[in-house]
Amino acid sequence: MAALRWGLIGASDVAATRMIPAMRRLGHEVAGVGDPTPDWAATYAERNGIPFSGTVEELAARDDVDAVYISTKNEYHRDHTLLAAAAGKHVLCEKPLALSADDGRRMVDACEAAGVILGTNHHLPGAGTHSKVRELVAGGAVGRVLAVRVFHAVMLPERLQGWRLGSRAGGGVALDVTCHDAAVINPLLGALPVDLVALATHQGPWEAAAEDALMSTMRYADGTLVQTHDAFTVQYAPTGLHVIGSDGAIFATAVMTQDPIGTVVLRDASGEREIEVANRRDLYEISVGGFAAAVSGESERPVVTGLDGLRAAQVALAVRQAAESGERVVL
Repeated sequence: MAALRWGLIGASDVAATRMIPAMRRLGHEVAGVGDPTPDWAATYAERNGIPFSGTVEELAARDDVDAVYISTKNEYHRDHTLLAAAAGKHVLCEKPLALSADDGRRMVDACEAAGVILGTNHHLPGAGTHSKVRELVAGGAVGRVLAVRVFHAVMLPERLQGWRLGSRAGGGVALDVTCHDAAVINPLLGALPVDLVALATHQGPWEAAAEDALMSTMRYADGTLVQTHDAFTVQYAPTGLHVIGSDGAIFATAVMTQDPIGTVVLRDASGEREIEVANRRDLYEISVGGFAAAVSGESERPVVTGLDGLRAAQVALAVRQAAESGERVVL
């Protein structure tokens, strides 16, 4: 697999703590960082040993950048993707891919027209635990899927308690957490929900303009029901994914995290047993490596494509709409 020369669009926490280390462990080069605030980009570059810093436009124009990783605030994802695609750069964009379905479609179409790869940096679908759950379901281990339950209620770290709690379009738990749920559920069930309802509230010890806790219920065309619990306010409960079927059930615990941890248990007529998960690779190495393989042609697609990211964003946006309106939303 060819190593990429990466440009970072966005001097972000997730880039510093997760993506830069993953890129470097895989032998990739972090060539530069561009940010809407160039002074911050310069400080960030010095802290992270990055040779170039400047504006987003300057970074996108560089000849020593093959691909960009976009982790600016959510409202910038569309414009920065369009800029990078126009400059001929492959794009790995943070979630949510976009703040509207129209914007997401523009991003997908622009990258396709420019002949560049667009991936979405949803880290969970590539995890060994989630791959194993999909394998079990596809192999008929639980029979017909009747219901899915997602527990993704966590405590938002103090260092991240900024724009995520704000009233701007990109804030709130739906776009920060529920979109991750959708990125897991969509490939698991092979479809989007047909309709959904949701309730949201404020629970945290902070001043928050956006929702910090919500629950949703989704219905699928084949009758499958899905429940999600997403929050920034839960300190002690484990995350998890349950798949309830006609012939069995899967209980995956501590799997909605950024780390390659968690267990997968199958319960059926023969009893209960833990399923071995052989792949415990770093989730961000999986994302970066899969993206690089798609760029080099060794793989047909990144782990999560731009279209996959658009579909996850559509579900999250619908959940937020349902919570705000108090009405059922039809997708």
